Amino acid sequence: MTAAIAELAKSLPEPLRPLARIAFDYRWSWAVGGAALFEAIDPERWARTGQNPRRLLTETQRALLERAAADTDFVDRVERMRSELEADRARPWLPGVASPAHPIAFCCSEFGVHDSLPIYSGGLGVLAGDILKEASDLALPMVGVGLLYRTGYFHQKIDVTGLQHEYWIDTDPDRLPCVKVTGIDGRPVTVSVPIHGEHVTVQVWRVDVGRVPLYLLDTDLPVNSQVGRWITSRLYEGSRLIRLAQYAVLGVGGVRVLRALGIEPALYHLNEGHPALGIFEMLAQVQAETGKDIDQAWQQVREKIVFTTHTPVPAGNETYQRGEVLTMLGAIADMVGHRERLLSMGRVNPQDANEASSMTVLAMRSSRHVNAVSQRHGQVARAMWQTLYPGRSVDEVPISHVTNGVHVATWLRGPMRELLDRYLGPGWLSRADQPETWLPVQDIPAGELWAARCAARKQLTDMIARRGTSDRLRRGEPLDYVEAVSSGFDPDRLTIGFARRLATYKRLHLVAHLPERAIALIGGSHPVQFVFAGKAHPDDVAAKEVVREVFRLKMAAGVAGRAAFLEDYDLTLASQLVAGCDVWVNVPRPPNEASGTSGMKSCLGGGLQLSVLDGWWAEAWDGTNGWAISGEIDGDTQAQDQRHAHAMFDLLEQEIVPMFHERDASGVPQRWVEMMRRSLQTHGPRFSATRMLRDYLAQVYS
Repeated sequence: MTAAIAELAKSLPEPLRPLARIAFDYRWSWAVGGAALFEAIDPERWARTGQNPRRLLTETQRALLERAAADTDFVDRVERMRSELEADRARPWLPGVASPAHPIAFCCSEFGVHDSLPIYSGGLGVLAGDILKEASDLALPMVGVGLLYRTGYFHQKIDVTGLQHEYWIDTDPDRLPCVKVTGIDGRPVTVSVPIHGEHVTVQVWRVDVGRVPLYLLDTDLPVNSQVGRWITSRLYEGSRLIRLAQYAVLGVGGVRVLRALGIEPALYHLNEGHPALGIFEMLAQVQAETGKDIDQAWQQVREKIVFTTHTPVPAGNETYQRGEVLTMLGAIADMVGHRERLLSMGRVNPQDANEASSMTVLAMRSSRHVNAVSQRHGQVARAMWQTLYPGRSVDEVPISHVTNGVHVATWLRGPMRELLDRYLGPGWLSRADQPETWLPVQDIPAGELWAARCAARKQLTDMIARRGTSDRLRRGEPLDYVEAVSSGFDPDRLTIGFARRLATYKRLHLVAHLPERAIALIGGSHPVQFVFAGKAHPDDVAAKEVVREVFRLKMAAGVAGRAAFLEDYDLTLASQLVAGCDVWVNVPRPPNEASGTSGMKSCLGGGLQLSVLDGWWAEAWDGTNGWAISGEIDGDTQAQDQRHAHAMFDLLEQEIVPMFHERDASGVPQRWVEMMRRSLQTHGPRFSATRMLRDYLAQVYS
């Protein structure tokens, strides 16, 4: 890392050279003023590079760099950011279960750290990124282990009918804020993983997420076959066998890379089942070092592994047939001398040779502690996996829960951040998990809270006008439809958001399920405006059809200027939407929402929730801090969709819209603001990543 920083620094005017160190540490992305510092150099280039600071500093014209270097105020800002970064790294490490020599290894198939590092797809990766950031803030010794996808997740285009089209863009890691890890001899650190008859060579890149190093494994090397090079190309690759190969690289390769770097983790935290094959590398290592048989070695390894399951949806718990597993992973099974052991450890019934194997089952069976990601998800998971624990009742199944949280400094932005910084006091973010920290929200004048909410909505509607116009022009829409989005979105109008991964159980289609009520709401005496965003998996035909169903409403009277679907949902767009929407809609089909974190992010910006009582909302809603739709389970999904669609529109028409427009003499909706207060005070501490990670420390890691 030091050499790359020095090389970049040499290319910059002397006063700007500290920017090289800042650029290679993603802490700038959640530091106050961090992004603005880079943007000020060349705003257009900053946008074109996807907010990639390394590219900005290498691609910006020399004259602009010299101009920034001559600006004493700007140089002072650079120096303050450098000092802040150095002070953060100088803090002592948090004592306890882990240490710098023996950190927690957090292993995950995706990490949503920032848009300029395109190795994530949705909630799982964003949560993983938030955990690394929070570990940095808490000074918790941790390392991340993931894959460097050369083409990442797909980008999205929508045609005029609403059909999603996918495309991929190659990423050059030499232009990312990361470095190839080398040994003391200056040569790249590599390990080998046996996959499909080939010893695939794996190199490793390092990304600094504040104080936490994230190690990303990469097989795109000339020494590998074309198939071997492709393994780390796409996130959630469509080929089942390539996905198995990815899991081998992440699991086995991850353990080997840490050993090659001299890192002996105190604990491995498997975030979903994708890294579970690393268990076999650990078993082989214990057997080689101690001479223990496989059962004794398994008991020893099990004490170093904890596992978080994230989904009750079958697609999130893939199973593989015997032939698939042995074709790709036979050599990994051979490391412990027993192919049947690998297969049986992934089965619910180990003795059933015809049962498919699952990474989730392998991870559960091999972990000392298993947790779900919300209280209700814990209940669902215990019932779902009861057969793994013969002789135990559902309540006795050893699956706990740690409800997810979000990294406050990342997701609290703009006017609301400025307001809370003024009222909650210096250093309040380090106390974000304490209810007392949020008590001063009660003292914020209603007019100031409302002004912050209106300012955030204005920023959002300005963005929708720009981006919506661009999206419609690219689709080739009629010009009047194109122009409607730029003139139709009103910064004073109630703005409702629905944005997330477009799996069918998320039920975006409920908005269009009762088209006459949707159109009446958009064009009523107190009209509302909707903004949608999200991606359907390339193979999920049903989810793609949901988007088309929503698009069928686009030409109805008044809809063109009051509803917009924004393409290519990513972290930047997500942060703008959760900050600006007044109401955040989440209507998953119960009990399929394990947690859901977009609503937590919306709460931080003063947004209010309209959600089904599933996932996190089942434990968050108290009747005063948002609106709820029944979370009952019903096998008749069509009837349930009908009920929930009516319930959603009933709440919008009868409670939400009237409350938004109920104003006092100064134009402030007092009841609405009071609900904002309740939401901030009840949700802020409970659903922060600070609380989440401290729960992991107290309940799981120790």
